[in-house]
Amino acid sequence: MTDMIVKFILSTGFAHLTLSHVVMILVALGLLYLGIFRKYEPLLLVPIGFGMLLINLPMTGLMAEPVYRISDGSLVVEKIGGLLYYLYQGDALGIFPPIIFMGVGALTDFGPLIANPKSILLGAAAQFGIFTTFLGAIVLGFTHQEAASIGIIGGADGPTTIYLSSLLAPHMLAATAVAAYSYMALVPIIQPPIMRLLTTRQERRIVMEQLRPVSRREKIVFPVMVTVLVLLFLPSAAPLIGMLMLGNLFRECGVTKRLSETTQHSLINIVTIFLGVTVGASASAETFLNIKTLGILALGIVAFAIGTACGILLAKLLNVLSPKKINPLIGSAGVSAVPMAARVSQVVGQKESPDNFLLMHAMGPNVAGVIGSAVAAGIMLSVFG
Repeated sequence: MTDMIVKFILSTGFAHLTLSHVVMILVALGLLYLGIFRKYEPLLLVPIGFGMLLINLPMTGLMAEPVYRISDGSLVVEKIGGLLYYLYQGDALGIFPPIIFMGVGALTDFGPLIANPKSILLGAAAQFGIFTTFLGAIVLGFTHQEAASIGIIGGADGPTTIYLSSLLAPHMLAATAVAAYSYMALVPIIQPPIMRLLTTRQERRIVMEQLRPVSRREKIVFPVMVTVLVLLFLPSAAPLIGMLMLGNLFRECGVTKRLSETTQHSLINIVTIFLGVTVGASASAETFLNIKTLGILALGIVAFAIGTACGILLAKLLNVLSPKKINPLIGSAGVSAVPMAARVSQVVGQKESPDNFLLMHAMGPNVAGVIGSAVAAGIMLSVFG
């Protein structure tokens, strides 16, 4: 009887709980608190936080790899892998991120970008943080592939970060994915201080002209044109750009309403659950709590801050060169956290002038940032893949 009791105790998670597990459980609870009670992007932080909680409770085996053996010349499964291990293959094989991009395309109106093509410049400027941090990571001793996976965090685009890391630095996928999604969720906290630091009150009060109407024909031609032009120059960006533009074509063409609605709702919601939980589940205490991971998190927020600042500074430069003034707050939306970054531009702008409506203007660089981060990922893949 005593042996049975001891055996049972040793089979519980309590017998294997370490300080590292406790730390990661507290981090998971912190993410759940931010998502549920502070409402910071709950659709991201709740599944990520719960996935992190699940994987750091010892002995669950949810991310255990299957064990195979050879028997009579055939491959036999000796031990089945954990549930989240199989779902995680959607991250590791680069399947979930392009599907998320298709949903983003179906949810996003590209009209503000088409109406104000200068928004492309603001979106491109915000990607400067990616390449700056890439160089910084090289200086700190990371390999080119690792540095590329760290730099892409600056785009504040979780799916792109997962996609690039899974191909270039799979061993860093947990750290880069958690960093990217965390910074996406914390856009309302990280960006406003940078925005206020780099702009004057007068600049934040600039009222922009109403955008011109964009025709249905323009909206249909745009995703097709972008797909052809970008992929001819950068074939490696095909999974992300192709799915983004396909989703947008479903939205705009007018003859695929069922496909558009499925992509906007059921499909993206299902994949978001799987992606969020498995991203969290990849952050086990054994792989996450080390100096290298802390360095990745630090470099990631530097990349994000530089991207935000560069978008604002370019908008200020355009105001010097052009008689038609741009509210520089919309430059911060050039990071591809859609639509959170655009909303932040609107909120900060309205605090200075309640009659100033910047949301649609900010959506231009925000959409350009999505395309820009995918292009940046394609460049990294072409060079280092």
